[in-house]
Amino acid sequence: MGAASCLHAVPPDPKRSFASGLWRLSDPKISLASIASMFLGACAATREGPVSWGWLAMTVGGILAIEIAKNASGEIFDFDSGTDLAVAPEDQSPFSGGKRVLVDGLLTRRQTTAIAGCGYLLGAAAGLWIALAREPGVLWLGAAGVACAFFYHAPPFRLSYRGFGETAVAICYGPLVCSGTYLVQRGSVPSRVVALSIPLGILIGAFLWINEFPDYRADRKAGKRTLVVLLGRRRASRVFAGLPSLAFLLLLLEPLAGAPRTVWLGALGLVPAIPASAALLRSPERTAKIIPAQARTLVAFLLLAAGSGVGLLVASAAGF
Repeated sequence: MGAASCLHAVPPDPKRSFASGLWRLSDPKISLASIASMFLGACAATREGPVSWGWLAMTVGGILAIEIAKNASGEIFDFDSGTDLAVAPEDQSPFSGGKRVLVDGLLTRRQTTAIAGCGYLLGAAAGLWIALAREPGVLWLGAAGVACAFFYHAPPFRLSYRGFGETAVAICYGPLVCSGTYLVQRGSVPSRVVALSIPLGILIGAFLWINEFPDYRADRKAGKRTLVVLLGRRRASRVFAGLPSLAFLLLLLEPLAGAPRTVWLGALGLVPAIPASAALLRSPERTAKIIPAQARTLVAFLLLAAGSGVGLLVASAAGF
């Protein structure tokens, strides 16, 4: 751990609750990305037959455990790199800047490491149990998910430090989680399910993208080469504006891949996505102006997942 980290971190406070640190690592508003993808996968599976609620619960529990583990291990690596410590007060946002459990002294390093280890073990155990007792193919998807979660921050790959984090998030929280949820229920993954998950993955990737704007200066200082750092905030804001357009264009084309037209209910996500893009284009360098756009981007991918999922359920109930 670098000297700067030792000098600027807040010492752990024994009076702070362990539960409060664990809650911050679970970060429900960010975990909604995996929940949205699992919801879409479960709705797709419902079209083909009844859902096994026990196996769905096992899937949800395993993925959420890995989510917490990723956040915990990421805290350690981002703390050591100096990224979280370098976030200026005016750039702090509820949606970015890390979970700050080490920076704010909510948890000790040992506690954070223990949470990461337990989370990965629980997630791996759930995946192994599903693979042995239900569907062997889950083993490979689960292994890919765990590797992506850990190496998102960790060496030697450090995906988020080398401009690959955005793509990894779009793939994992779109096709990987959605397809994995479907696979547990049905034993195979048709191409139409993968296609259905791609717009959601793009919008979740867009959520990560906009979350990198408040962290721009801290990431650049710490050598974290996100795409926003590589492109610069002004150019990156223009790319961001194109991501929702691409996602909803692909949603419009989903019936060509075999989805019912009722998935177009997911286009409700356009309502918050358009003002989010406009706000970022106007003020890509002012965090106070970006925070509402971050919230709208979160709502956009939730509405896409909810609308598309409900559209699948409606089609199933109507028999088409």
